[in-house]
Amino acid sequence: MGIHVESPLEQTKVYKWYKRSAHWVKRVFIGFAILCVALFLFLLYLRSKPLPPPDISATTFLYDDQGNVLDQMDAGEHREKISLEQIPKSLVDATLAAEDRDFFHHHGFSFRGITRALLVNLKQLRVVQGASTITQQLAKNLYLSHDRTWSRKVKEAMITAQLELHFDKKELLEMYFNEIYYGNGAYGIQRAAQEYFRKDAKDLNLAECAFLAGIPRGPSVYSPYQHFQRAKERQQSIIAQMSGMKLITKKQAKEAAQYTLGLQPPLPSQKSIASYFRDYVIQTAVNQLGFDEELVRHGGLRIYTTLNKQMQNQAEESLVSQVGQVPSLQGALLSVDAHTGSIKAMVGGKSYQESQFNRVFARRQPGSSFKPIVYLTALEKGIPPTQKVVSAPTAFTYNGETYTPGNFQDIYAQRPITMREAIAKSDNIYAVTTQFQVGIDQEIETARKLGIQSSLNATPSLALGSYEVTPYEMTEAYTTIASNGDHKPLMGITKIVDSFGHVLYQNQPESKQVFSPSSTYVLTSLMRSVFDTGGTGHRVQQMFSHPAAGKTGTTDWDGWLVGYTPDLVTTVWVGFDQNQKLNHNQAKISQHVWGHFMSLATLGKPSKIFAVPSGVKAVYIDDETGKLAHPDQKNARLEYFMAGTEPTEYTKAPESADPDPSLWDRIKKWWSS
Repeated sequence: MGIHVESPLEQTKVYKWYKRSAHWVKRVFIGFAILCVALFLFLLYLRSKPLPPPDISATTFLYDDQGNVLDQMDAGEHREKISLEQIPKSLVDATLAAEDRDFFHHHGFSFRGITRALLVNLKQLRVVQGASTITQQLAKNLYLSHDRTWSRKVKEAMITAQLELHFDKKELLEMYFNEIYYGNGAYGIQRAAQEYFRKDAKDLNLAECAFLAGIPRGPSVYSPYQHFQRAKERQQSIIAQMSGMKLITKKQAKEAAQYTLGLQPPLPSQKSIASYFRDYVIQTAVNQLGFDEELVRHGGLRIYTTLNKQMQNQAEESLVSQVGQVPSLQGALLSVDAHTGSIKAMVGGKSYQESQFNRVFARRQPGSSFKPIVYLTALEKGIPPTQKVVSAPTAFTYNGETYTPGNFQDIYAQRPITMREAIAKSDNIYAVTTQFQVGIDQEIETARKLGIQSSLNATPSLALGSYEVTPYEMTEAYTTIASNGDHKPLMGITKIVDSFGHVLYQNQPESKQVFSPSSTYVLTSLMRSVFDTGGTGHRVQQMFSHPAAGKTGTTDWDGWLVGYTPDLVTTVWVGFDQNQKLNHNQAKISQHVWGHFMSLATLGKPSKIFAVPSGVKAVYIDDETGKLAHPDQKNARLEYFMAGTEPTEYTKAPESADPDPSLWDRIKKWWSS
C-alpha cells in the first residue's frame, strides 16, 4: 500500500474549509430529508386519523344559598346553521380583517400573524391583537376545553392541522360562522343577526357586518347590550382595517362608520330568576377570577352563589311594584348579609327584557347618603356627637374661593344643632362644617377604607355626595359600618365546580378591621334617628318597625336610601337613565322600595337590637347644653359616646316652680287641719 501524499491544493486552508463544509452540508441535508419524511408521514397519519367528536357545550348551572338550582346559562344553544353562500362577503372580509387576515394563505398557523400581533401588543404595552387563526379558534371551540395548559395547546395544534387536511377553506369558514359565539345566547351568525338586528345574515349591511365581526373576540367585553360604546369602537377599528387592506373603498368606510345601527332589544326568552345577578356572576368569574367566558357559560360548571331565591323574588317585587308606577323611572336594589358581605338579592332595573344594564354598578351622585362618611371620620377623631353647629346660611372659604351650600328648600334650624339632629334632618351646613374640621383628605381616606374606589376629589361639595359612586360601593361601605368597622368585600360566588366534581374555585372570605367598633356603633345610633318622626326617612316607619339605621340621599337626578338592621344591609336607588330630573315625590320612592322589601325580608323573623360593643359609653345628657343631665332632669336624653369623649360636667339643676314641702312642713299642715 502506497502512502498518500497531500497535493499542494489539498494542503491549502480553503480546501480544508471546503471539505469540512461539504461534510456538514451533507449532514444537514440528510437531517432535513429525514425531517421532511417524518413530517410527511405525520401528516399522512393526521389525514388518515378521523377527527374526534366535537365537544358539545354543556349547561352551566347556578345554585342559590340553599344549594337549589337558581338558573342555568343559555341552556340549549340558540343556533341556526346556514351555508357560506348565505353569508355576505362583507361579513367574511370583516371577520378575516378582525381575526385572521392571512386565512387563505396559511395552513392553520400564521407565523406572520403571530409576529404582527406581537409587535402591535409590544407597541401598545397590552394585548390588542390575538394570534389565533380561524382554524385554531374552530379547533378550540369544537373539540377542546378552554384551559391554558401546554397539553391543550399541543392538542389544538394537532386538531388544527387535521382540520386543514380534512376541509377546504370555504368549508372551514362555514363551520366557523355557524359555531362561533356572538354573545347573549346567540351561536352562529344567523342567530346573531336575528338577535341584534332582526334580520337574516344575508341581509346584513357593511356596518352591521363589521359590528358583529368584533363580538367573538370577547362576547362580554364587546356586548352590544352592556358595553355598546366599546363594541362600537371595535366596529370602527375593523372598518379602518378593511379600508387599509383595500377590501372596501374610503367612501364605503366613511358611510359604514357613520351609519346608525338599529340595535334591537334581546329576543324574548324564558323568564329566569335574578338575570342581573347571573350577569354579575359571569363577569365576576371572568374578570376577577380569571375564568374563560366560554367555559363559564357552556362548560358544564356548577357555580354556587350566595343569593337567596326568596329574598330575590321579594326584591324584584318591591322594586317593580313601586318604581313601575312612574313611566321610564328606573331603580336598583342590593341587599347583603351584614355579617359576611354575602349578596342576598340584586336587582339592576325594573325589567331585564327592556334593559340589561345593571344599575347596581351605575355611577350616580349619592347626595346626603354620603354624609355618614364625614361623620365617621369625625367620630374617629374624637369629635363627640353632642358637638353643636349653627344651622343657618353659611359661606365657607376654600383655597381662596367661596363655597355656599344650602339646605333643601332653604330650611334651617336657625340655632345650634347636634350631630344627631344634623343626620336626622340631613343638614348640609353641619356636614360641610364637620368636613372642614376633620379635613377632606381624611374623609377620602375613610371612604377608601370603607370600600369606595370611585374617583373622589378634595372639594367642599364632597361631603354632600357630589361625586358619583355605585350602589354596590355604597352597600359595601355601609356593610362595614353595620359590622362594627370590619370591612369585607362583597361576594356573590362561594364555589365553582367542574362537571367532574373538581373544585376550581373556593371563596376565602377576607376581613380587615378598618374602624373601631365604638365609632361605628355610635354612628349607627345616630343614623337610627333618620327613621324617627321628623327624620328624612320617617316614611319607612309605616312599613318597617324593626330597629334600623340608615341615611337618605337626594339630588336633582337621584333618590337613595341605604340602611341596615343588625343582619341585613340594603341599598335602593331610583332615577332616570337619561339625566331627567326627579321631583320630590319620585325621589322618595326609594324609601317605599326599601321599607317594602325589608318588611318582606324580615317577615316572621325576631326583631334584633344593635349590640353595644366595648368602648362605648351611654350617658343621659341635656340636649340644650350638651352636658350631663342632672339626676332630677325629666327631659334628659340617652346618648352614646366613644369612651373618653362623653361629657363630664353636669348641667345646672332644674328650677322647680313649686318645690315639694319638707316632712316637717307636711306634719305642721296636718296638725293645723
